[in-house]
This record gives sequence, structure tokens and C-alpha cells, in this order.
Amino acid sequence: MKPSRKVLVLGGTGAMGVYLVPELAAMGYEVKVVSCDQVVSGHPRISYVTADAKDPGCLKGLLREKFDAIVDFMLYSTAEFRERYRLLLQHTAHYIFLSSYRVYAGQFPVTEQTPRLLEASQDRDFLATEDYSLYKAREEDILQQSPYDNWTIVRPAITYSKRRFQLVTLEAPVSVARALKGLPVVVPREALSVPATMSWAGDVAKMLSRLLFHPAAYRDCFTLATAEHRTWGEIAEYYREIIGLNYVPADTEDYLKIIHNAPWARYQLAYDRLFPRIIDNSKILRVSGLKQDDLMPLRRGLERELSALPKDTAWPDAGAVWEKMDAYLKNGKVDQAG
Repeated sequence: MKPSRKVLVLGGTGAMGVYLVPELAAMGYEVKVVSCDQVVSGHPRISYVTADAKDPGCLKGLLREKFDAIVDFMLYSTAEFRERYRLLLQHTAHYIFLSSYRVYAGQFPVTEQTPRLLEASQDRDFLATEDYSLYKAREEDILQQSPYDNWTIVRPAITYSKRRFQLVTLEAPVSVARALKGLPVVVPREALSVPATMSWAGDVAKMLSRLLFHPAAYRDCFTLATAEHRTWGEIAEYYREIIGLNYVPADTEDYLKIIHNAPWARYQLAYDRLFPRIIDNSKILRVSGLKQDDLMPLRRGLERELSALPKDTAWPDAGAVWEKMDAYLKNGKVDQAG
């Protein structure tokens, strides 16, 4: 019997990894997952290692075991990635790098040929930063300019999964946690009419898994997303219908002061959530063999994941945002919001 191919998943216990890992095991791969979380495997083809894969010594030790493929969910600065990409590429037959659809500029529908913000933006202050959308694009360039051919870049759109839920730039510790306590949530009025794309992590896992060792996947980029798009207002209504979310529209500047008056928060809103994110996913469907009808409709997927939340879910601390949001809802002014 031919031995199973071995796949190393770096940072594999997050929103996408929790679906990808069992998907790979179901396909017959031997999967080793590296994470800072302590996880016990209940599957004979899945093993977990608690380690810091960003530590160079740790990474070299892990790579002494030969892996046929590496799926890399880690977040690196551009400098960190430049230091280790050769090591990763030299120790596997197929390396899959997690980028993001946030690299794309504002044209739509989005395809893999859509200009990236790194080249298209005229905002010099923005381009001088290590914003997520920019450092992912810079790391893509490192791969594309390398002499190696054994890589694939994947660019997922917003992906919801288990405890990961998005509403404009709000994450679950604010939006879902407040809704479940019967508390209102402030959202930017400007975003409510803007089309957005949110994909179920189970579908993204299927797309990604079918790229492994596919001849058409090497030295290429793929946007991993559903073609379904809804405005943020429609998505807010889904949350209202499913978990009773009461959302209160606010001016953009007030919203930004509430959530985090920092450049990265402004850039995420201006250079992603306020772009009309309508995805042409024909390329990934063609290569993966999936059809749009195979993918989870957004409302049904949100209901599935939200209904599965444990009642005693412990959310990461977002107390500062809660305090500012409560003060704003009470006073109507951000300058009184702590």
C-alpha cells in the first residue's frame, strides 16, 4: 500500500484550519498541526504539536520531518517572511501561502487579475505602512519573484467559522457577544449599502484542499470565496433574525473612534469594507471542480454556526470597545465615550 502523503499545517487551529484539517484527513492525508493552542486529536491521521512555528529553531526542527505539503496560516511581517520563505519552500513539494482578498483594490467584480492596493493606491501614508493588505501583497511578491515553482497563493475573502463572525469591521467579541446579551451594536451607516462577500470556512477548506498537488495550482494565485454577495445592511439583518442583533447606524468618524481610533482600523474600513466586494470565483471553481451551488448560502451558514455556539462561550476581552459603544449609545457623542 502506498504511504499517505503528509501535510504540515502551520497555525491550523484558527477559523479556516478547524475545517481544513479534518477535510485533509478525510482525503487520506496524514496531517500534523502546529499551534500555540493545546489540542488533543481524536483522529488517527491528525496529530497536534504545541509550538511556536515562528521561532526559527522550532521551525527547522519541525521541517526535519519531511512533509509533502505545507499549508501556512501564520502571520509574518515582511522581514520575517523574507527570512524563512526559502526554508519552507526547500522542505516540501507544495507550499500554500495564506494571503487575503484584501490585497485587491476597489474594482469589481474581483478576479485574480484585479489590481492590488500595493500598486493601485495613491495614498502615500497608507503605502508607507505594514497594513495587512500591504504586507500580504509584499510577501506574495517575494514568492513570485523567487526561482521556486512549488508555491500557491490563496486569497480568501472574509471567512466566518465557529467563533469567528464579522459585521463590517466588528468581530464576534463585540457584535455577537453583545447581541447575545441583548445589547445594541454600533455600525457605520456608510457601509450598510456596500456589497460584501462572506464565505463559510467549510467551503474555503474544500477549495484549498483541492489545490494541494493540483498541476494547475503551482506558481499561481486563487481567490477562495463564494460568488454570493450581500450588503452589510442585509448581513446585519441576518444577525438580527438569527440572534436578535440590534444595530445602530452611526457616522463613520464616530464609529472609528468607538472601535479603535488607529490607522489600521481606518484602512481596514476604507480600503476593504467600504469597497464593493463582489467576487468572480470562476477560477477556483474550475480548478477545484466545485460548483457555486455546492457552496453554503450565507444566511444558512451563519445560522448553522451561530446556533452551534456554546452558551458559555468565553470571548476575548473587548471591554474598551464595549465601554465606548455604551457611552456613545447613551450620550450620542464619542468624546464622552471614555
